[in-house]
Amino acid sequence: MTNIYKTIKLKRGKEESLKRFHPWVFSGAIDFLPEDIEEGDTVKVVSSTGDLLGMGHYQIGSIAVRMLSTVDEAIDGDFYATRLRNAWALRTCLGLTVNPENAFRLVHGEGDFLPGLVVDVYGDTAVMQAHSPGMHFARNIIADALTTLADGRIKNVYYKSETTLPYKASLDPQNQYIKGGFTTDIAIENGLKFRVDWLRGQKTGFFVDQRDNRSLLEHYSNGRNVLNMFCYTGGFSVYAMRGNARKVVSVDSSEKAIRLTEANIELNFPGDTRHEAAAEDAFKYLSSISKGDFDLIVLDPPAFAKHRSAIKNALRGYQRLNAKALEKIASGGIIFTFSCSQAITREQFRLAVFSACAQTGRKVRILHQLTQPADHPVNIYHPEGEYLKGLILYVE
Repeated sequence: MTNIYKTIKLKRGKEESLKRFHPWVFSGAIDFLPEDIEEGDTVKVVSSTGDLLGMGHYQIGSIAVRMLSTVDEAIDGDFYATRLRNAWALRTCLGLTVNPENAFRLVHGEGDFLPGLVVDVYGDTAVMQAHSPGMHFARNIIADALTTLADGRIKNVYYKSETTLPYKASLDPQNQYIKGGFTTDIAIENGLKFRVDWLRGQKTGFFVDQRDNRSLLEHYSNGRNVLNMFCYTGGFSVYAMRGNARKVVSVDSSEKAIRLTEANIELNFPGDTRHEAAAEDAFKYLSSISKGDFDLIVLDPPAFAKHRSAIKNALRGYQRLNAKALEKIASGGIIFTFSCSQAITREQFRLAVFSACAQTGRKVRILHQLTQPADHPVNIYHPEGEYLKGLILYVE
């Protein structure tokens, strides 16, 4: 049976990217839009000659269609249930679903063939974020499908999209539980406990994308004085403590973040005096310390460039931040430095760090080149999905 959906026709020659399975249709590629089309509609996309290219969600903006399928099929509850089961199977393959209290990403947008959707799991709670109107309108269907996974392992679904949907769509989303309600805010990552504030915290409440990199930091922390800049919930700090660091200092400009960090330290290492915290601007704090105070520094700032127009200023910011850390770190020290700006390429970030090294004149070697973990997969046809870049530097 043929599904009845509104049809968008592309200009001649603009179908090539979809034939290479890229999941986006840009507004400039469209030749014909139905007069009655609305944001969030599920649409068919056809070539200039009428050949079917696939199904997707329409929205106003530069990215006009996010493709969901390359065939003519119903985008309904069964469709979402199948995609979610496939996503769960991958996380099972990764060993992330074994512990029922684990924290992990279940859906990573285009990387799980569900563009516009992010789902993080914290124990029996799934936190869902829609980044497109189409996913916003499908939220209840998706929530139903989430609670059928693994014999009902997920009991609660919290919808948190007030800050992620296009503001021009005038959707007025409300952050709320779609299924169940609050049970506990404690999730487990590699045996460590974290309080996750998905009600009011950034993103879905915790940065699960740094899990593997936090484990690597634990390996390097033994006997070191560790400075965790932009600490947020203190993830790197907790791992450094377990890695037998001599001292750990967590810094964030947000008092709320410092309170979260201190709560997570106390949850895992009650009464441990090795940890200190400071609510202060990163550059101001780095300027205040003496060279050699720390021999392991973590630089994990928020995205300096959320749009391409900000790339130039962002690269200057990365260079300035890394130069300041390079000036202060002890000889034989290690720097974990990151960029989570999707607009910044791996090469651009590396060049910014290189420029900082040259500016300070210190001898620096790259020990590791880092990226996001496997539960944040990159669709091979969508290289833009590789957003997290990181370097581990050894500084003589």
